[in-house]
Amino acid sequence: MPEKILQTLSGVPETLLIPLYIRAKESRRPDAMLKDNTAVAMVNQLDYDFARIKLQEHDELGIILRLCEFDRFARAFLATHPDGVVVHIGCGLDTRFERVDNGRVEWYDLDLPDVIELRRKLIGEQGGRYHLLNVSIFDPAWLESVRQHRPRPFLFLAEGVFPYFEEAQLHSLVRTLQTEFPSAELVFDAHTPFVIWADNLQLAFSKVDARLHFALKHGRDVEAWSPGIRLLEEWFYFTGNEPRVRPYRWMSRIPFIAKSTGIFHYRLGKLP
Repeated sequence: MPEKILQTLSGVPETLLIPLYIRAKESRRPDAMLKDNTAVAMVNQLDYDFARIKLQEHDELGIILRLCEFDRFARAFLATHPDGVVVHIGCGLDTRFERVDNGRVEWYDLDLPDVIELRRKLIGEQGGRYHLLNVSIFDPAWLESVRQHRPRPFLFLAEGVFPYFEEAQLHSLVRTLQTEFPSAELVFDAHTPFVIWADNLQLAFSKVDARLHFALKHGRDVEAWSPGIRLLEEWFYFTGNEPRVRPYRWMSRIPFIAKSTGIFHYRLGKLP
């Protein structure tokens, strides 16, 4: 049996183990919405007590739905811009590049040094069109690597990331992206203040040392952050006809729950 890999992440980085575990768990289901054998292998490799992760069934389903929708946004972008550049902010141990690679995209997985080090141990190194950036998204050092691809179209993905930061930090980041990559697209998920409060209780119960901060009441609120930002699309968890969502559709009739968590797709400036 291969030797277990000890993980020493704490705080916000430790939260990446939640979607990893849920992807592995989902992959074992006969009605799985996705199969991620790499996630299963990573869970088996890691020396970590995954029993600490205690989520309700609808929360686990939400993580899988979110993942599938981010994949859809990435595939849609690459269908229109097959030679585009994708930067996955806070990539954690996700394997999106493997799922959506079209053979032409230039892909950057970006996360903190400790996360990228663990990622290298579990998944492997960069190569070809696939690159790793071991830096905070708020550190401008990563810009030099990515801006070399201008004026190709850019997509920035931030799944399960923005809520952990303060709104002022995100204002600054989005304005930087808008300045450096005019007409780039940005996709991120966000919660209303009520969900931030409820999720922080869940994190405390799971004994994970991280808390959420950024809340978004309406997708169009981000348009006020800087002139030129435009909301292109928004998606909420009761959208579509996924059979496993049906038992929870009654929640869509409760106003403060129906659109309490969503995925928001923006263009950060005018098309050239």
